[in-house]
Amino acid sequence: MYKLFAVTTLLALGLTLSGCGKGSGNVNGTWTADLGATPTTPTIFAFQTTIAGGGGGAFQVTSFTFTTAGPCFTGNTTTETGSVSLSGDYNGHVAGSFALMISTMFPVATNNVLTLKGTVADNTITGTWTLVGGTGCTGSGVFTATRA
Repeated sequence: MYKLFAVTTLLALGLTLSGCGKGSGNVNGTWTADLGATPTTPTIFAFQTTIAGGGGGAFQVTSFTFTTAGPCFTGNTTTETGSVSLSGDYNGHVAGSFALMISTMFPVATNNVLTLKGTVADNTITGTWTLVGGTGCTGSGVFTATRA
């Protein structure tokens, strides 16, 4: 009887501990984003990015490529900074807020800055974007990003 109780207790403890660390989730991985004026209009900007350290707070963008950039980002070097605030459960569901800023690095005073703010729901991020910058490089709309 004692051995059965001990084995059952150890098994239950092992199952409980195997779920540790999964409760907060993360946004690590490769993401593809489409940005448009509205959910039904054509894509204005699109990019693919890889995020590391995206479990909460600031994260690192380890790669970033515009797949559709228009004149505001074509051929320009960019810097990317982002942050995320997440919660989750032990079944792998992730939710929270997301922010990402992409900025050109011109040798002049006016940089083009694209800011995304959204909501994480498992493998999808949706939200709004704004672009401020030089002539012809302003706008706003909505975006959807999906994790590969």
